[in-house]
Amino acid sequence: MKAAVLYGKEDVRIESVADPTPGPGEVVIRVRAATTCGTDLKVWQRGGHARMLTPPILFGHEAAGEIVALGAGVTGWQVGDRVVANNSAPCGQCFYCQRQAFSLCPHLEFNNGTFAEYLKIPASIVRQNLLPIPESLSFALAALTEPLACVLHGVARSGFDPAMVEQWPSPPQIVVLGDGAIGLMFIGVLAQQGARVFAFGGSDQRLGIARTFGAEQTINHHQCSDIPAVVRDWTEGRGADIVIEATGVPEVW
Repeated sequence: MKAAVLYGKEDVRIESVADPTPGPGEVVIRVRAATTCGTDLKVWQRGGHARMLTPPILFGHEAAGEIVALGAGVTGWQVGDRVVANNSAPCGQCFYCQRQAFSLCPHLEFNNGTFAEYLKIPASIVRQNLLPIPESLSFALAALTEPLACVLHGVARSGFDPAMVEQWPSPPQIVVLGDGAIGLMFIGVLAQQGARVFAFGGSDQRLGIARTFGAEQTINHHQCSDIPAVVRDWTEGRGADIVIEATGVPEVW
């Protein structure tokens, strides 16, 4: 099969490699859609990742497709099933897993190699984080499951509760800083749940998407010299109830 192989800093090559064969508990999918995460960009720029991968290695970690082979002992799945394989699975036994802080598990097993024709899914991910795709959902949208899950987790941790919309005299006023994929997903989720969303970003095109997703107002930060003043004006002096930082830029923190 053809696959992208990461060899080091800004060194990715498309090569012919052996088709994967599933071991016990594993499945192989035919990749129908693979997304490029911000982490993929950083890994490419840096030439590796301390926990996820060491070059040379198959590259990419978000994908959706259909099962083409089952390893010994796999139950609940069959060839032809449409699935999305999330990018990791915890051990379930360590200090952090026992406290449901699964992302801190030191034994996370990762799903690498989505930029390929076929992908072998580790057994731990098959058991915990392999999800069926409804027929009504495209492979391309299903491949966004993992970043969308991060956004839903972030919304839950932010203190926002849809009940606020009914209980407060006016809907919560939330500022989202950043108009990348994660920022736009935050905007869509929060607006859909009834919040008033004010978005700052750096791309007029992406801010247009933000408005489509439900942002009440958008501002290109390149054209704004005093973001706090703008927010105070928008909120009639109160300030934002919640601020979502979705840029990853230290100056914004």
